[in-house]
Amino acid sequence: MKAVSNEETEEVKEDPSLKPTSNKDENSKADNVKVSPLKTLEVSSTNSKSCSLNTIHDNKTDDKKLNQESATTRRKLQNVAVARLKSVLIAFGRKRTHFQQGLGTRVVGTLFGHKRGHVHFTFQKDPNSQPAFLIELATPISGFVQEMASGLVRIALECNKKEEKKAARLIDEPIWRTYCNEKKCGYATRRECGPKELQILKAVEPISTGAGVFPGNDDADSSGIMYMRAKFERVVGSRDSEAFYMMNPDRNGASELSIYLLRV
Repeated sequence: MKAVSNEETEEVKEDPSLKPTSNKDENSKADNVKVSPLKTLEVSSTNSKSCSLNTIHDNKTDDKKLNQESATTRRKLQNVAVARLKSVLIAFGRKRTHFQQGLGTRVVGTLFGHKRGHVHFTFQKDPNSQPAFLIELATPISGFVQEMASGLVRIALECNKKEEKKAARLIDEPIWRTYCNEKKCGYATRRECGPKELQILKAVEPISTGAGVFPGNDDADSSGIMYMRAKFERVVGSRDSEAFYMMNPDRNGASELSIYLLRV
């Protein structure tokens, strides 16, 4: 056997290739390993896609919330608008109902009376309603028919103005001075509508415009009941003046009969 010299032994010891590798060297090599740029781009793109998807999802969620809130707000506004509209309609309906309790601008006028009696005159809002104004004139109905046959008839009813803070309605005045074509004709008196008057108005209810005679029902009415029925236009000048103009069916010429209520 050959003997190994000390020099050869030192050379063997100093040769780096023959030295054992340590874990520390392996870790340092692993740290020095370079990552491919393509892989880096792929990872970054994947991350960006996930971030963008999350952002889109969040935006959609926010949009849904905004849409829900806006829909709720719209419903609330609609409910408020509907409530206000209902209140306005209710108030208007109350005012309209209150207005309908009066006569209005178009009324039905009826003159009637026994041939040997006085003229009764009444105004109704419509043929089925209760009379709002019923008076008895001092003029005989026969004389009134003659006045109507001679031409235009103007009847003026005057009452005294009272010194009250709140005056009654003009049509509620009880006593009137009567003038027919500027001639004084005594006094007219406001009457309550009794069973006989209601019976006459019920009989002429189907008639819109016309005149005639009803036969008497008993000995007291043996002479018959004369009537004339027409539509009138009501014009309110003030709380102390109103006028009623008979409307001609053909709408030609002046009104044949006009009635004026005045508080002086």
